[in-house]
Amino acid sequence: MHDDANTTLHGHCLCGKVRLQVQPEALHADACHCGMCRRWGGGAFLSLGCGTQLHFERGEDAVALFDSSEWGQRGFCAHCGSHLFYRLRAQGTYYVSAGLFGEVEGLRLESEIFIDRKPGWYAFANQTRKMTEAEVIAAFSTG
Repeated sequence: MHDDANTTLHGHCLCGKVRLQVQPEALHADACHCGMCRRWGGGAFLSLGCGTQLHFERGEDAVALFDSSEWGQRGFCAHCGSHLFYRLRAQGTYYVSAGLFGEVEGLRLESEIFIDRKPGWYAFANQTRKMTEAEVIAAFSTG
């Protein structure tokens, strides 16, 4: 059994220029099916919630940022294009691409958001907690 709070993961982009270290909030991945995430990566964005802490071991100067909305920013490697993270600007919260870390023992897909935006041509087989766009907006709105 893992103590999620003390798990440190090391990951890197496809070309290896960006290397990062995170301590995920929990050993579970989440999937976002919103149109922006699907357009960004060709499918659901699978990520690990990492709070406000993200440490670059090297290559921070190779990280390009894109303001995809008034509340969110996407980071990617300027050399190979690997998706690195989605960040909520107001909170500084990072959702880091699960694929950067390779095989992670104990990692499980736990939730899917914007489930009502998911196209019908794919589905995950395991049971997950699902939230619609309206539920996500209500849960994360500040007031």
